[in-house]
Amino acid sequence: MTFKPAKWPRDLRSTEWFKGDRKDAIYHRGWIKAQGYPDDLFDGRPVIGILNTWSELTPCNANLRELAEKVKHGVYEAGGFPVEVPVFSASESAFRPTAMMFRNLAAMAVEEAMRAQPMDGCVLLVGCDKTTPSLLMAAASTDLPSIVVTSGPMLNGNFRGEQIGSGTHLWRFSEAVKAGKMTSEDFVASESGVSRSVGSCNVMGTASTMASMAESLGMSLSGNAAIPAVDTRRRTMAQMSGRRIVQMVKDDLKPSDVMTKRAFENAIRTNGAIGGSTNAVIHLLAIAGRVGVDLTLDDWDRCGRDVPTIVNLMPSGKYLMEEFFYAGGLPVVLKRLGEAGLLHKDALTVSGGPIWDDVKDVQNWNEDVILPTEKALTQTGGIAVLRGNLAPGGAVLKPSAASKELMVHRGRAVVFEDIDDYKAKIADEDLDIDETCVMVLKNCGPKGYPGMAEVGNMGLPPKILRRGITDMVRISDARMSGTAYGTVVLHTSPEAAAGGPLAVVRDGDMIELDVPNRRIHLDIPDIELAARLADWTPTVPTPDGGYAWLHHAHVEGADTGADLDFLKGCRGNPVGKDSH
Repeated sequence: MTFKPAKWPRDLRSTEWFKGDRKDAIYHRGWIKAQGYPDDLFDGRPVIGILNTWSELTPCNANLRELAEKVKHGVYEAGGFPVEVPVFSASESAFRPTAMMFRNLAAMAVEEAMRAQPMDGCVLLVGCDKTTPSLLMAAASTDLPSIVVTSGPMLNGNFRGEQIGSGTHLWRFSEAVKAGKMTSEDFVASESGVSRSVGSCNVMGTASTMASMAESLGMSLSGNAAIPAVDTRRRTMAQMSGRRIVQMVKDDLKPSDVMTKRAFENAIRTNGAIGGSTNAVIHLLAIAGRVGVDLTLDDWDRCGRDVPTIVNLMPSGKYLMEEFFYAGGLPVVLKRLGEAGLLHKDALTVSGGPIWDDVKDVQNWNEDVILPTEKALTQTGGIAVLRGNLAPGGAVLKPSAASKELMVHRGRAVVFEDIDDYKAKIADEDLDIDETCVMVLKNCGPKGYPGMAEVGNMGLPPKILRRGITDMVRISDARMSGTAYGTVVLHTSPEAAAGGPLAVVRDGDMIELDVPNRRIHLDIPDIELAARLADWTPTVPTPDGGYAWLHHAHVEGADTGADLDFLKGCRGNPVGKDSH
């Protein structure tokens, strides 16, 4: 059959592989056609890469194989040629030492998969915590037209008549066992009630937060974030996204057109309104660094500080993601922000129009789930960015998940040098600690863990829990799960393993936390702090090879997104030389 000329108004990127009667074109077309594709799929129409993070070891994304088929339907309907490409899937529930260590590796691998292969546009099939930011980082680096489709949250959890949330009740039940209020047998029995279906966590954890960040950034179709994984409307969303990406390629609508500074400001305010995960701070900083937007921790405090938290979901509130979807989902939140003057209404989205057009006519169907402003969980939500001599590069705290009575606190430091030291000491009945103390965990940052694990929400000592105490001030250079809660200071920068002040805190030092004034202070004289830092020597060994070495050598601090230094910036998608 004669090869047909391109029907599109311009040659697309994929035509460099497939167009014409050159030896190279025949080579590329022939191998793809060997799978049974007809000639006319190579007539110049856009090739859409469906980048699929499905894996049986990533249960959050277990429905993405099915969704990929719906995306294909949409792409074909709009005149495109869909090709499904499995890509690196960093599983939160399976990867050790932590999925965060592999976010940057995934982003690098996906970026090169996009750049090296004949794709004109991409559908990013994501869901689990690190899969969403890693693929957004890759798309930002290549600047190929891209649209996000998330797996969606799992069904509501239920255990013996009580509504329970994935992750959130794992922490609560674990503490209850240590306090002697729940048996180990009951804890195990709760397992199937927590995880009732495929999909990501059903609380406002990191996965649901990052789905909301993608939508508020304008990188997914309106309403994508909250649709449950098993709901038929999730499949419809996938098919509509497949249709839309073809038009995006035709219009040359790229991530850099959508993810502007104004879009990131919308996302920061959205995070405050939903009571989103502290992990969004690191991920948005990293994504912004890839697309070339100047975003800092100060932007987080400036934009998010006075945003009320109006989404009444665990871990900050009462409900789960199903109720959020039934109430109207993220479009209702965005409309509220717009009505309050807290949304850049003209920010462009992948729909091709301004974000306000997508949300201005939506309704709130449950005002106990999406609260009126006057009934907000907290009037000053968002992420509090703390600074002081203990965190000159900044640290973060989530006010909506913290105890009000601890937001201003002074206490004696009880220090754990690393996570193994914590595990060895925490259950010791002779540990010199009470509820007024400040628990300090070192060497759990990007270099120190390595990878910056979600261990910052340290469990309290059993002897404290047995007295009915459920929260204490905790400080570390680690992260915590978006499903977790407590008065927890995280991402302390510079981290201990890099010689930050956290590294030289000692048992008995007094630490002052003042969240309203955004202050975190180690109460020792400046001259003593300087002397301690001068005497400090690294305690975290350098990995002897492999990706762990590369990560340790090149990872930046949490305050700038913990990306690898050589991956920052948009490098575009030039077509390389053909070797055939």
